[in-house]
Parts: sequence; structure tokens; C-alpha cells
Amino acid sequence: MRDPSPATDGTDTPYRWRWLILVVMLVAEIMDLLDASIVNVAGPALEESLGAGPVGLQWVIGGYALTLGAGLVLGGRLGDRYGRRRMFLLGLSAFTASSLLCALAPDIGSLIAFRLVQGTAGAMLLPQGLGLLRENFSGPELTKVFGIFGPVLGLGGIIGPVLGGGLIQGDIFGLGWRSVFLVNLPIGIAALAVAARFVPKKSGDRTVRVDMTGAALVAVSCALLVLPLNQGQEDGWPLWTWLSMAASALGFAGFALQQRRTAAAGREPLVTPALLRKPAFTVGLGGIALFFAGLVGTQLVLTLYLQIGRQFTAGEAGLGNLPLALGTAIGGAVSGAVLADRIGRKVLQIGPLVQLAGAVLLWFELDGLATASFSVRDIAPGVTVAGIGAGMVIAALFSFVLAAVDDDEIGSASGVLSAVQSVGGSIGVAVFGSVFFAQATSGDFTGGFHRALVVQACLLVAFLAITLLLPKRGRPEDEQHGLSTDAPAGTERAVV
Repeated sequence: MRDPSPATDGTDTPYRWRWLILVVMLVAEIMDLLDASIVNVAGPALEESLGAGPVGLQWVIGGYALTLGAGLVLGGRLGDRYGRRRMFLLGLSAFTASSLLCALAPDIGSLIAFRLVQGTAGAMLLPQGLGLLRENFSGPELTKVFGIFGPVLGLGGIIGPVLGGGLIQGDIFGLGWRSVFLVNLPIGIAALAVAARFVPKKSGDRTVRVDMTGAALVAVSCALLVLPLNQGQEDGWPLWTWLSMAASALGFAGFALQQRRTAAAGREPLVTPALLRKPAFTVGLGGIALFFAGLVGTQLVLTLYLQIGRQFTAGEAGLGNLPLALGTAIGGAVSGAVLADRIGRKVLQIGPLVQLAGAVLLWFELDGLATASFSVRDIAPGVTVAGIGAGMVIAALFSFVLAAVDDDEIGSASGVLSAVQSVGGSIGVAVFGSVFFAQATSGDFTGGFHRALVVQACLLVAFLAITLLLPKRGRPEDEQHGLSTDAPAGTERAVV
């Protein structure tokens, strides 16, 4: 039986099963977001089971974010061309299958390879969610849907380390770290069955051309940047690492030029070239990369410090992330409900200052710790304050960057911002992991954490400078999701 739907028959009759579509989208995208951070607490388990060293761990965590970010904009375009339902089912199938492969990995090299595949599958899956919701909801209902969508996905990103720690600590059926990936199987299969049955079919637009050359340039440039950042510390920063990073910069410049030429030739680029000519938007990209590199990197270092430096179990380390999660939730609530509307861009300057205050407090807390009597309570104040500052920025950042773009560019801009967020997180894993392990290998775990805090402070200061160039007022939330535009619907991603 086929129910009438605005997406399928052109009438105004709401699709009967549309709320099931929301549930499936949430489940699938939470799976993806959880896998971005759920492995953070698996370091010692991977070392014991697969012999993973620091670089291997950085690749397991950061490699996923790398391929996810590099493929997000391409995934949105593929949804436009081939249909979002089809790409959603394909992405979810590949994500579920690659999760099984990760769980079965016999060695660290295989696990890294499967994580790269998993990130690629996520890049095909994630961009379709908001587009499918826009196809099946309209008016006030759509606004209500996004009101549910954002907070739930935010929670999914926060609880990753807590859930991962619980699964590893529980050691269900003796699976250890493998249960972190196996948990995706029943959830993914159930989501696939529901989506295949209840998500209405709608053909894509075969006139949309997919710029594979641009996609390849982005992927190669990202790899050339993250590879030396991961390997450089272990290899002693040989010449090839610097040449690789220089080649990455040239690759991104070449991508911008190629996008302009593609548009000038009458073909469809991956990224609307006009975006790259807007100073506030391009500067905002840098701000997002800096902020999320620092946020993801310090969260990783916190977990590594608890597990490796303080011998916490995976479950204890997961719970050790709760002060950060609590602070982020408080900061996000205050920023979203009160500050952003009242003080505008200043919220993006107050947030980093609060984070810096938290980092300073954490520095002195670490200095005053006695090795034998350590508990999470000893560092909870500094971590919570830093989380409050981070939450203030997260809740407002994308709206201020998107305020610099025109209405018809929202779809493309959202995809680019989300991609930069993911790649920035991957860079953060590489940089902060290298900084921490440079000291931790000699047993100076507190010194490694101190150095990570210095790097975070430098990134926050640079981010503060960038905020001065952003628009003074943010874009309303409904416009961020393209409710009032005709932009392609497959390129947005919920940001947490």
C-alpha cells in the first residue's frame, strides 16, 4: 500500500508514515556520530589486542573523520542526482557492513582501512537525512522536526565515549573493543528494514552533474595534510612530511581554481564558487577548522590521560568525559536560549575566553595532583568550565558563518562547513595525539596534557581573532536548514 505524500504525488496530503522517517533518520545519523568518538576509549584495548601504537590509534580515530569530511559534499551531490532515498539506503548498508568488518579486523592495518571505508559510507549517508526530512515534512511540522533533530544529534555526539567505555568495560561475550562496532549491526539492519519499507521513493535529478575531479582533489588534498601530521612525530618530521603539507595547500588552491573553471564552463561544481569569494565565509571556514581541531583534540587527550596516565578502565574513562559533556550542554543551552540573540557575535568571543579560563584552571589542577589519590573530581571544575565555553561556541558558530552567504547558497555552504568540521577534527586528532604522545612515551603524562593545553590556547586565540571578521548577527535557525530557500536539499548536515 502506498500512502499519498507531497514527495510522491504532488498533493498537500501529509505522508502517513512521515514520523517513522524522522525516527530512522535520527537512528542512522546517531550511529554515524557515535562512531566518530566511541573509539576514543579503546586505546589500551587496541594496543593489547592488535598491538596498536600511538600512530595506529590516531589513524583509527582520525581516519574516520578524514574520509567522512572529504566525502560529505560529494555525498550530497550524489543524493541530488540519484535520489536521496537510494543514497541513504546505500550509505546505511555500507556503514553497517563496514562496522562488521571493523569488528572482525585481524590487525591494526585492517582496522584502519575499514575505518576509512566506514567514514566514506558515512559521507554518503549523513547528507541525505535533512534532505529526506524536507521532502516529507513542510511548514510548522518541519520546524518542529529540526527542533527535535538538533538536540538528539548533539546528545549522540556527546555520549560516544561514555557508551564506548561501557561496552568495552562490560566485555560482553568476551568481545572487548569489537562490541563498539558490533552494536551497529542490529541497529543498522533494523533501520534499513524500516527505511526500505516506509521512506517514499523519489527519483533524483539526472541532469545534476557530479564533479568527480573536484571530489578527487579534495580527497587527495585532505590525505596529503593528515598523513604527515599523523606520521611526522614518529618519523622525526623528515622532508617528505613538509613537502606533503605544501602539496596539500597547493591541492586546495587548485580545487578552488578548478571549481571556478567548472562553473565558468557551464557545469555544476561541488561548491558554489561565489562562496569562495566571500571573505567572511572563507575566514569562517578557518575558524571552524581551528575550533573543532582544538575541541576534538583536547577531548581525545583527556581520555588518553585518564586511561594511559591514570590507569583508568575504559568505563571509568568514558564516565570521566561526563564533566565535559555536562559543561557543553550548559554552554549550548545558555548560548542558544539567551546570549546569541541578545549580544550577537560577542557570544563567539566570550565562549573561547571561558574555554581559556577552563584550560588555565585545568593546568593548575593537573599541577597540584597527587598521583596516588587522583579522581575525576580533581579536574572536573576545569573540564566543566572549558566545556561551557565550547558549548557556547558550538550552539552559535555555524549560524554566524552562514549569515555571510546568500539564500540560494545555503545548501552548498552547509555541506562545506560540515566537511571542514570533520576534517578539522581529524587534524585535531593527529596534532594533539602527536603532542601528547611525544611526552607520554617518556612517562610524563601531565607534561603531555600541559602541552596539549598550550596548543589549544593558541588555537583559541587564533579563533578569537577570526570571530572579529564574522557577521555581527547570526542566520535564523530555520534558514540554516534551508526552509526558506530553493537550495539543493542533500548537502546539509546537522552540526553538533
